[in-house]
Amino acid sequence: MRTWNHKFPYLREGYAAKLHCRSGDQGLDDQIKKWITWDRNPETLSTIKAAVKAQDWDMLRTSLCGRLNFGTEGLRAEVKAGFNAMNDLVVVQTAQGLCAYVMNQYPDKLMQSNRGIVIGYDARHHSKRFAELTATVFLNNNFRVYLFQRFVPTPFVPYTILRLNCLAGVMVTASHNPKQDNGCKIYWTNGAQITTAHENGIYQSILENLEPKETSWNTDILKDCQLLSDPYNNVVPAYFESLKREFPSRLLVDNCECPVTFTYTAMHGVGYAYIDMAFPKLNLEEVLPVEQQVEPDPDFPTVSNPNPEEGKSALKLIIETATSNESDIILANDPDADRLAVGELGDQGDYKLFTGNELGTLLGWWALELYMLNTEKPDLSKCVMIASTVSSKMLKSMADIEGFTFHETLTGFKWIGNKVIDERKAGKKVLFAFEESIGYMMSPNVPDKDGISAAVHMGTMACYLRCKKCMSLQEKLRDIYEKYGFHSSIVSYAICNDVCLVQKIFHRLRNFGNGQTNTYPKSILCGEFEIEHVRDLTTGYDSSKPKKKAVFPLSEITEMITFTFKNGFVITLRASYTEPKLKYYAEMCGKPEDKRWDEIEKTTRRMVEAAVNEFYEPEKNCLQLKAEN
Repeated sequence: MRTWNHKFPYLREGYAAKLHCRSGDQGLDDQIKKWITWDRNPETLSTIKAAVKAQDWDMLRTSLCGRLNFGTEGLRAEVKAGFNAMNDLVVVQTAQGLCAYVMNQYPDKLMQSNRGIVIGYDARHHSKRFAELTATVFLNNNFRVYLFQRFVPTPFVPYTILRLNCLAGVMVTASHNPKQDNGCKIYWTNGAQITTAHENGIYQSILENLEPKETSWNTDILKDCQLLSDPYNNVVPAYFESLKREFPSRLLVDNCECPVTFTYTAMHGVGYAYIDMAFPKLNLEEVLPVEQQVEPDPDFPTVSNPNPEEGKSALKLIIETATSNESDIILANDPDADRLAVGELGDQGDYKLFTGNELGTLLGWWALELYMLNTEKPDLSKCVMIASTVSSKMLKSMADIEGFTFHETLTGFKWIGNKVIDERKAGKKVLFAFEESIGYMMSPNVPDKDGISAAVHMGTMACYLRCKKCMSLQEKLRDIYEKYGFHSSIVSYAICNDVCLVQKIFHRLRNFGNGQTNTYPKSILCGEFEIEHVRDLTTGYDSSKPKKKAVFPLSEITEMITFTFKNGFVITLRASYTEPKLKYYAEMCGKPEDKRWDEIEKTTRRMVEAAVNEFYEPEKNCLQLKAEN
């Protein structure tokens, strides 16, 4: 979007009054006037003016009478005009609110000018512009600003906070969302994404600082300001050195001698340059890139959805490239390189694409193996692994046998990252954390998911298994199931673009018994499988607790209900805050002595199909179920 540095704001206010037409809604009229007075971007400004002239009050009401709020991954929305979207004005307002909040939390001006804030951005449309506007606001308030001058992966922002002792950080990204979206993640002083208390405080501060200052639009300050610097040369080499230190030297020797080959895709994002640096530093075979997807491209021209979670439909090109080169392993980062998808060549010449839970299982085992290899006197009683509540409970099954502690958190790495920090403060060694949506934390050096680190660990694990254990990743996964029990999990979703319908679906489940509150379904398949417990983290109801109160923090902005069945099957229904999806996460955990894996998997699939049909009612509600790859 082009910028407009208007020198005569009083003329803009007069023009706003002249253009303004009465909608019959005073609140809407006020919001229209504010937008026309405040916005400096000619494209978004003309959009609102055109809607006023056309008297498109419904569009204006939708765009201007709601406000973009924090979800599981920060702020994220389509780039367009409106207070409920991502655009220059909303970014300026957000930066002003965040700046005021940080100043309130850290009122020492010397601390602000010395420690400051780090800002990074990915390769999406407008990401650099949004980062520069954010930097402008903080510089005008005499903060030191570390602004990356090139695209970086999301995990480099939390790493920089910890390395340079910053007060906060902002990463401009919409991760794996469609090309029309953008957003920003906010990190606090501890290097983790902000959670509810900070979100509420920052949001209130944004509301108190909505009117842009004239200086907030003037990015000329970026040309020559002593408080502004690029942290790249300070941070990036240190990141790779710290990554290298996570491995025993003998594993690095093994990497050099092992013939495992890798094909990689950045999904048109920022990852390739950093993977290309990382693999040689760990003596891994250089990756073979998918040439069509190497260069960052915000239009994502070769994929309809730049999300490696989608499986074969999104990974078509890398599978073709790997097949033609007979690569052993395929690795895919999402566009901001904080997630990782993995596949392995099978005996039949096709590629097994691991689910997020399967990768979490493998990396959990690997974290444990690395700890034992690295530690002279290992003490697993002081060790911790963490996963989100919708992820596989394999880490819990491992903990029950090995003796380390397992914790689960709410969905989202903002909760996982802060739990990691709490455990470290308590003197625990956090070995690993993950969420099923292919997000993995292999080291507390980055208290967030990190697709670069995860790729290096997967590469080294593959070499270790091949050259030291004569095993493939798939064989190791089966070996883990043999020891800890077979875990059959299914994660998928239905498309739903109607927010009111989502609320209606979940309202029905909460009032299942003749419309009475907290009367949930009691069974599926006409009573064949009975429900033992229900946990509703939107309302705080949990039938398994003595006072029916959930012990987890509430997730009031996100619909989320978990059903636990008497046979051990668990399914969580959740509405995504950042995508038009009704998700479901299901798992059946077998005991180590139960070798009826086919039966466990068959029962899981049958119960998932029944639960989705009976709870979401996709045919009645015209929901589009995700096609199986």
